[in-house]
Amino acid sequence: MQNRDSFTPEQAGADHIFSFFRKLRLNWLLLHFPPRLVRSVYVFVNGFITIGVLALLALVSRNPFVFPSLGPTAYLLFFTPLGRTSSPRNTVSGHAIGLACGYVAFVVTGAGAMPFGVHPGIFWPRILAAALSLSATGAFMVLLNVSHPPAGATTLIVSLGIIAKPRELVIIEVAVFLLVAQALAINRLAGLPYPLWSAPAQIKE
Repeated sequence: MQNRDSFTPEQAGADHIFSFFRKLRLNWLLLHFPPRLVRSVYVFVNGFITIGVLALLALVSRNPFVFPSLGPTAYLLFFTPLGRTSSPRNTVSGHAIGLACGYVAFVVTGAGAMPFGVHPGIFWPRILAAALSLSATGAFMVLLNVSHPPAGATTLIVSLGIIAKPRELVIIEVAVFLLVAQALAINRLAGLPYPLWSAPAQIKE
């Protein structure tokens, strides 16, 4: 039998997903359907619940608690929850870096001189802001040892002016915290040793 500590993050996650279904007395799913299908159902249900909660919060509060890069973050948190890129530290810090770099690039390049989608042709300040924000986000993630790919999308959302008001940036980071909190609760319920902050060394990618 393979030692549990030698599992890859994906294998460890799958092992706990199956344990979760057994705890709920849903063994028949494991007996009648392929393991990959069972895992996909798990990811589907949890992704729906977490994003659904944030969407409902956005509807009630009329604030951007749901934004494009939250999708790939949710996928990481439930498909490879024990991966280094899925840890709370990398998720929260990665998006924070993306937001900061995106906003600074948006301001210093003058990309906010015209509302998003209004300019009929190529708006060079916005192109420069996008290039600057993405390169800076990547550089800071490497410098600070924070790997979370969806943050690259977050920084473009801000630097392109799609969401760029300081108040909205705070809301985005709050949404990330809420998503991580949901992932912590659900993954721990499934029996996964999902970290409170950093991923333990033995399950880092």
